[in-house]
Amino acid sequence: MAPRQLVRVILWMTGALLSFSAMAVSVRVLAATLSVMEILTVRSGLGLMVMAALAAARPELRATIYSRHLPLHFFRNTIHLGAQYLWAMSLLLLPLATVFSLEFTAPAWTALLAVPVLGERITTSRVGAVVLGLIGVLVILRPGLEAFRPAALLVLTAAFGFAVTLVATKKLTSTDATFGIIFWMNLIQVPLAFLCSDPLFPGKLSLTQLPAVAAVGVAGLASHYCLTNAFRSGDASVVVPIDFMRIPLIAVVGWWLYGEALDVFVLPGRGPHHYRRPVEPAQRSHAARRAADGRRDTGSEGHWPQPTGA
Repeated sequence: MAPRQLVRVILWMTGALLSFSAMAVSVRVLAATLSVMEILTVRSGLGLMVMAALAAARPELRATIYSRHLPLHFFRNTIHLGAQYLWAMSLLLLPLATVFSLEFTAPAWTALLAVPVLGERITTSRVGAVVLGLIGVLVILRPGLEAFRPAALLVLTAAFGFAVTLVATKKLTSTDATFGIIFWMNLIQVPLAFLCSDPLFPGKLSLTQLPAVAAVGVAGLASHYCLTNAFRSGDASVVVPIDFMRIPLIAVVGWWLYGEALDVFVLPGRGPHHYRRPVEPAQRSHAARRAADGRRDTGSEGHWPQPTGA
């Protein structure tokens, strides 16, 4: 890959990892009021509104919506919605750094799937990615050293779903425009998520949650726009490993907003060692925890204070 092409991949992936991190924080804020499927409905609904407005205003974008691969779009976006659901659920049950670290088994699956599906070559680096991914899972879960956390299986299953989505995205970029790929993603996922939601759920939102609602919509669009363009600029086996930069970023976010302790295991992509007790759902408010504990929780007992202003 040419240096200039690699720079483009890095820039697009930087936008993607920032957007995914913003999505994680917004999910925790909105989970106090909405179910996970309702949050995903908000994300897809706002994204579809933006995409429809752009398509109406710009004929050249509207022309890119047409696709001869609608079955692949439907397959990709159905798998992606299911993976998102499992990922979002895990955010309410595990520390952010643990979720993101386990999620990074996706590059190993992507490297394997890219060989038969995309025709990419098997290389030493790909074999190494698979081996390191498996070692990383063992380090994070540490079987035999602490109680097994069933919620980790949610993340691992979501990671495989994301890998399938990534390979499908790379395949679609050879024929479909970025705008069209994202448009079909939102169009397909809105009704699927809404079917599993309370039709009157918007009435449950408060004014203080509107910034999180906007962040979910913006991050949902920006993450996939950046990710799709990154795949357009480089091979899947080059694009995905760059996303490992998200681990130290989300570890700092978790420490800053939720009091989740920084740990040396997080930096190479592994979860914090001290989370051994079952964590409470993020829906429990910071005020309620202060009343019960008489102090601001630091995360050492597995509780999560809400972000300031939540």
